[in-house]
Amino acid sequence: MLEKLDLTKSLSKAEYKEKMAKLTPKLGKLQRECRECGIPVMIAFEGYDASGKGVQIGELIKSLDPRGFEVHAVKKETEEERMHPFMWRFWTKMPAKGRFAIYDSSWYRKVLIDRFDRKTKKQELADAYRSICSFEEQMTEDGMVIIKIFLVIDKKEQKKRFDKLLDSKETAWRVREGDLKRNKEFEKYQEVNEEMLTRTDTEYAPWNIVEAVDRRFATVKIYAIVAQILEEKVEEARKKAAGEKDGKIGELLRGGRDRSMKESILGKADLSLAYTKEEYKERLAKLQKKMEKLHGELYRRRIPVVLGFEGWDAGGKGGAIKRLTEKMDPRGFVVHPTASPNDIEKAHHYLWRFWVDMPKAGHVTIFDRTWYGRVMVERIEGFCSKQEWQRAYKEINDMEKDLADAGAIVMKFWMQIDKDEQERRFKARQENPEKQWKITDEDWRNREKWDQYEEAVDEMLIRTSTSYAPWIVVEGNCKYYARIKVLETVVDAIEKRLDKDKQKNKK
Repeated sequence: MLEKLDLTKSLSKAEYKEKMAKLTPKLGKLQRECRECGIPVMIAFEGYDASGKGVQIGELIKSLDPRGFEVHAVKKETEEERMHPFMWRFWTKMPAKGRFAIYDSSWYRKVLIDRFDRKTKKQELADAYRSICSFEEQMTEDGMVIIKIFLVIDKKEQKKRFDKLLDSKETAWRVREGDLKRNKEFEKYQEVNEEMLTRTDTEYAPWNIVEAVDRRFATVKIYAIVAQILEEKVEEARKKAAGEKDGKIGELLRGGRDRSMKESILGKADLSLAYTKEEYKERLAKLQKKMEKLHGELYRRRIPVVLGFEGWDAGGKGGAIKRLTEKMDPRGFVVHPTASPNDIEKAHHYLWRFWVDMPKAGHVTIFDRTWYGRVMVERIEGFCSKQEWQRAYKEINDMEKDLADAGAIVMKFWMQIDKDEQERRFKARQENPEKQWKITDEDWRNREKWDQYEEAVDEMLIRTSTSYAPWIVVEGNCKYYARIKVLETVVDAIEKRLDKDKQKNKK
């Protein structure tokens, strides 16, 4: 494919000046329009070594307002980045609405240079491609514009550029041993690039191939590509905004279903399960002692843990989290209470704020309320559209798969109580001056939508409980029982993981 490109294409200086005189102000105007429409833009530059990525990025940003973009040079992973899923460092570099992010090399490094250098293992490749495509699909469906540009030069031109750089002491440092190796094995590396282009050229994030032997030609083509795509996206955004003025944003639950004919996972929970205070104290002491020891093992073996807690208001999330962490080393875990998104968080993809807080290897992160708000409260209250919450199931499963593929233990707990028990706890909080802050008018209002929430939760449990990130329904009418079940489940999962790793290392 790439070897068939016509790399002799070129522009004279006069032609270049004429075309750029029109394209430069046009791109500046489009940047301002993207800001006005709240359109985030990611521009990823890939291509052969010495093909001019840095030069072309420098040319592109000349027409942009520097207050509205950021350039990210993607090199080898730092120690911090290696301790997270490989897409983590790109989730954390995502532009907010109305801003541009430009990448000198990108998330494709793992399936290109790292693959060629055998840093990416063969068995990791399929998961890496899945993660990349999932990331781009999620971004674009949320309104992100992803422009992918691949710069092409041939082996002879690459060698010529390397030799020129090596001739000067001031530029020789830019040519590394790996660059020369990829030139020597150009055909082999070209196959790697062609496979990448084929597997990731999608409708939502297509590749734009740029013949880059003549730098003037490449600059004009890149400007033309970016301008055309942004023009289309601005027009789409304006039409959408005009069409939504009179429309209802955010649909509620699907109607017309007979709940009596639908099986309920929550309805199966045996809420009579209980422990006496004496049984609770005895089990708690043993489990917390185990948890204290296992926490140290997690750190020593560099295993990350992600625990999510959801449940009815007053379902016992806080109490369960407190008992789980009481004997753990506070330097090795963090609890994130999830509130309504702030303005900065709203300016990003809804999963962005959770990706930012994911643990590095060996640490434990606990979320009190989670990313599942998308398919519960946002769905019920109409804070997102029906299309948005329906596609969220796949987006969430993909995120959790990325975490699991990176070695994390991922578990989610639903704290289940019945309506009568919730009412009793609400009243108890109101009557206790030290706990009145825990109860709000919104909590009482949410009870009126109990059936709608129950239906949404049942669907959530069915569609997002996976082998790599299971849901555990915790029978919570008895707080003692609920706390012990959470601890037992976490301890059991960690012990199984440690045993599995031990057996694997023996082979």
